[in-house]
Amino acid sequence: MVARQIVARGIKDPRVLQAMRDVRRHEFVNLASQPYAYDDRPLPIGLGQTISQPYIVAWMTELLAPTPSQHVLEIGTGCGYQTAVLAQLTRHVYSIERIDDLSSQAALNLNRAGITNVSLAVGDGFEGWPAHAPYPCIIVTAAPPIVPPELLNQLGPGGRIVMPVGGAGAQQMVRITRRADGSLHREELGAVSFVPML
Repeated sequence: MVARQIVARGIKDPRVLQAMRDVRRHEFVNLASQPYAYDDRPLPIGLGQTISQPYIVAWMTELLAPTPSQHVLEIGTGCGYQTAVLAQLTRHVYSIERIDDLSSQAALNLNRAGITNVSLAVGDGFEGWPAHAPYPCIIVTAAPPIVPPELLNQLGPGGRIVMPVGGAGAQQMVRITRRADGSLHREELGAVSFVPML
């Protein structure tokens, strides 16, 4: 998976590549999907949600560029796969999921994988998690029509948000960086297709 889908498509960060090798994707999908766990595609995880294809997980993680001393805010825990990848690379991951059953399943998946440097909450991702702000890194795994203002408010100096933005058929992967003077620099990095952020 890493060699054919991720390295071959230009992902170079050695820490990201190692994290993608270390986290076993089949442990984060249901039994029916396990034969396809390492295919280059998203898979259903129930309740109308999906686990992103491995390349997208690696790409977003490389764009975010978290460091071992940082903490990360993730919006959209889903099954916990992206959470697990981030947990390999950072001090702590704070992850919010709006669907209680998915958050519970993610907790089981992460516990089974032996990952302990995460905190999960059920809530409205548009509001972020103010108690642990400011964040040097924020990642969003569903697409809102615009970047939620509260997430921008929780982004620290020099911090980065990586997320899909837009409606069905017109989403862009976006990275927003807060400069030292407080201004925001926005990059649009390519067309993507994610479930909507609700």
